[in-house]
Amino acid sequence: MQRVERQCGVAFQLLKTQLLTVTDLEGEQVADLVAFNSADPREYLSSGRSIDYAKTIYLTTGNVLYSNRSRPLLTIVADDVGRHDFLLTPCSPETFQIIYGNSGYHPSCLENLAISLKQFGITADFIPTTFNIFMNAVVNLNGALDIQSPLSSMGDKIAFRAETNLIIGLTACSAEMTNNYRFKPIGYEISGVSEAS
Repeated sequence: MQRVERQCGVAFQLLKTQLLTVTDLEGEQVADLVAFNSADPREYLSSGRSIDYAKTIYLTTGNVLYSNRSRPLLTIVADDVGRHDFLLTPCSPETFQIIYGNSGYHPSCLENLAISLKQFGITADFIPTTFNIFMNAVVNLNGALDIQSPLSSMGDKIAFRAETNLIIGLTACSAEMTNNYRFKPIGYEISGVSEAS
């Protein structure tokens, strides 16, 4: 198993039919995930399309994560937790200024994704809304969002099957509120034989 250190990110290729398993190593830690079509990174993970077609904001086992071109990118094949967020964007430097009132530097998922994805020619401006693994964002009756502690415990996993060749970005989220105010690492593992091999 590979490890994403606290408040850090990685990017890598995931080939068609390979499985990506993401593990909460210590509990209550969110991981931001984004995906791009390797053949054309202008095709990317779309929260809007995925939520539209699933008819739910809480995607879990059996749900498909679609691209902005309405093509399947990832299918969730196993999920220990069943509660993840697909509404909120990756935290950015502005997040910590506007929401937290920080005036100094703070690590962010957007920055970590941009640094990691640079090797694939993908910059911050092209990073869409992420699939926020283990994030517990509750929508109240009045529409207000209530960010609660993740429901994930140590060792909980979620597994995705690639439906095409992908570029993946993954972070151990840097936002205090999202992670119950303690930053931890995230584990990930790629398995299976791809159709391309």
